[in-house]
Amino acid sequence: MSVRELVVLGTASQVPTRHRNHNGYLLRWDGEGILFDPGEGTQRQMLRAGVAAHDIDRICVTHFHGDHSLGLAGVIQRINLDQVPHPVTAHYPASGQHFFERLRYATAYRESVELTEAPVDADGVLATTDAYTLSAHRLSHPVESFGYRLVEPDGRRMLPEKLAEHGIKGPDVGRIQREGALGGVTLDDVSERRRGQRFAFIMDTRLCEGVHVLAEGCDLLVIESTFLDEDERLATDHGHLTAGQAARVARDAGVRHLVLTHFSQRYDDPAAFEAQARAAGYEGELTVAQDLGRVRVPTRHL
Repeated sequence: MSVRELVVLGTASQVPTRHRNHNGYLLRWDGEGILFDPGEGTQRQMLRAGVAAHDIDRICVTHFHGDHSLGLAGVIQRINLDQVPHPVTAHYPASGQHFFERLRYATAYRESVELTEAPVDADGVLATTDAYTLSAHRLSHPVESFGYRLVEPDGRRMLPEKLAEHGIKGPDVGRIQREGALGGVTLDDVSERRRGQRFAFIMDTRLCEGVHVLAEGCDLLVIESTFLDEDERLATDHGHLTAGQAARVARDAGVRHLVLTHFSQRYDDPAAFEAQARAAGYEGELTVAQDLGRVRVPTRHL
């Protein structure tokens, strides 16, 4: 059975706390794993969460601040130490190429795995597979930052009553799916469009166009909410969002499940983030992320 879930490895912002590690998030998407923003300590958090180096197919870094990238050195070395049997692709802002190279080769180790560097320098599609299209969009932060969006291709849902009406059954169901028509009956006659699932990952940013583009229509949105609303000016000055701002983005974008994360160490009550998100009018599923938590991608709309 396919698995689509987010494994939360860390939820702190610039300074980790006794209960929150620096950032780290693994998205399991069927048979692939995409590791987002591996901050310091990610390798150990992977062990605690039951995530292996073999689970990683892609690494996506939003920007080169330490809490989002210092774990790269350990993760890359672990991928090679464990001799991961498949190639791994790394996406990151092209302007931070020198940071990526320093982290990749921070110390001596034996390279045994094909690691492809795929720097991002503009909005657009980064990769297309049978399972998804991965794209990036620029955000607003003191250093160059990109958010990521994953979209599953649209599919078709077969309609049993329409199949029966046209006398299509058994092997002929597969045939009409493959060929698009059968004996004068088209695939459109016996099926309907099934929208692909959508996921977005938005870290350190002010409100900007990219935030809204990435969030639009997401089934699962992971978004920073570093500050509470009373500190909105501080958030804007430092290139961050508040809980209320993040929730309004999700509300207006029609997000089904909102995950708030990247919390400043100045706050010790996670319930305050949930309260402000609800006060902002977001009515969908809501998770205030905790280290080592797991969040399932919502099932498809019927």
